[in-house]
Amino acid sequence: MATVDETATANMNEASERDPQNNNSYGTLVDAPYISVDLPILDVNDFNDRIIHGYEVGGAEKSLPADLTTARSLIPAGTATLRDFSYVAPEIPEYVTENCTGCMDCVTLCPDTAILGKVLAESTLEEKLTGLPDETERGMFEKQWSKTRKYYDGPIKKGKEGGRFAIIIDPSKCKGCAECVTVCDDLALKMVPKTEQVMTDIRKSHRLFKNIGPSDESYINDNLLIDMMLKEQTHIYTGGAGSCAGCGEGTALRMLCSATGNMHGDKWGIAAATGCNTVYTSTYPYNPYLVPWTNSLFENVAADAMGIRSRWDQMGWQDRPLWCVGGDGAMFDIGFQSLSRMLASGMNIKVFVLDTQVYSNTGGQASTATYAGQNTKMTIHGKLHAGKQERRKEIAQIAMMHPRTYVAQTTCAHTNHFYKSVIGAMEFDGPAIINCYTTCQPEHGVADNMATDQARLAVDTRAFPLLIHDPTKGDTIKKRLSLQGNPSVKDDWWKNPKTKEVVDFIDFCRSEGRFSKHFDKDGNPSETLLASKQDRLENWHQLQELAGLR
Repeated sequence: MATVDETATANMNEASERDPQNNNSYGTLVDAPYISVDLPILDVNDFNDRIIHGYEVGGAEKSLPADLTTARSLIPAGTATLRDFSYVAPEIPEYVTENCTGCMDCVTLCPDTAILGKVLAESTLEEKLTGLPDETERGMFEKQWSKTRKYYDGPIKKGKEGGRFAIIIDPSKCKGCAECVTVCDDLALKMVPKTEQVMTDIRKSHRLFKNIGPSDESYINDNLLIDMMLKEQTHIYTGGAGSCAGCGEGTALRMLCSATGNMHGDKWGIAAATGCNTVYTSTYPYNPYLVPWTNSLFENVAADAMGIRSRWDQMGWQDRPLWCVGGDGAMFDIGFQSLSRMLASGMNIKVFVLDTQVYSNTGGQASTATYAGQNTKMTIHGKLHAGKQERRKEIAQIAMMHPRTYVAQTTCAHTNHFYKSVIGAMEFDGPAIINCYTTCQPEHGVADNMATDQARLAVDTRAFPLLIHDPTKGDTIKKRLSLQGNPSVKDDWWKNPKTKEVVDFIDFCRSEGRFSKHFDKDGNPSETLLASKQDRLENWHQLQELAGLR
């Protein structure tokens, strides 16, 4: 039996016996070369072709010698692209062309950059298809291009040629979470078992998809923010990160990178606090980012960002955004003083908080962002205490009290609000902070496909209200603070229009394992959970009052 030569240095960006359709190649919608860097201490070609190769074929810990790249903690841009996850799940999404509306929800909300979209003029598509020599492959691929009202019927009504739209799955990056199926209200995606034939067809389709060229941007409406991922330049966060299946943080980072890339290309950077986000984006040797980023200790990432910002400004890079990313520890807890100092400084740094209400990386310990009653490590639900007894810290309100600071609280489920928050933060000349609700499946006790649904429910139940505080909007908090996007903004709770029933914090708790011990056999909530519900209502009342709605 033949074995793979672990010392081989074949180009990892080309087709091989290991990857015959070259699915694991640089570029998301079209092929691209390695991202080079002018550093004498980092040889990108050697790193990708020797070190990545060693990890992909297995046995790297024995076959690869220790080297300076490892010692210096350097990883080239986008190396996660070369990673293969096709073996991790028994099922994969299948595109149901006739049901598709081109809404882009599946593309936007996939945490792994595995659901890809593209739109081409029909004549361009036909010309490209004619050039395919294999009739069977040509027929298979043509069937995957839909005629949606959005891209086909709409342009025709305006006297323009119709555009054909396709959703393609990257089999090397999909982890089978089924988030795409869940968010598709049109039943245009379904999960199917992985068979040899299914995987062969998907691998070939993905290769043809990349070969066919970029989207025709004349069909992309820049006013429809959800369409930005039809452009190659927005895929700054590649597939191949090691996050859990369906990770809410992964989607948030993808959307953050897309919005920033749409405005600034790759001329920006990230200072990331140690936490879950840095573990799955820098577990050696895989890096999904196509922009420069650095990892700092979680207690001082904001101070690190201040140093980077100062140096960039000295270099004349004032127009390059710098995002400071971190989770509960970095922003709510041990790193809070550093964050507060940075916001008070007035420096043009943007902060993005991945709010999972728990320490996701180190085992699920409580943080000050944890909800009262939540069952976590360090706040175990037991005979003496029914989970966490403290109220949740509201970082958005605290940030609003800092001098001239742009503040937003948002979720990926509210796509337009999310993008509006990110764009507003980048356009604001000064410090900005976005607190984003990010579902953590194992710690919240929800299924892999539920990140978006749970984020939406968190907003509907006042667990996590949406808000934007923009200092440019006026000289009072009432003028600066908007609660637009929340349901029934003048009421205590939202009523489901279909059932006419009130939807409150208890309903949110019923849907997540982290609160399950608070319900008796008849489904009645505990006193602790009722108190937590009151806390959420009081927080909502405070926001209503600040916004002039109460």
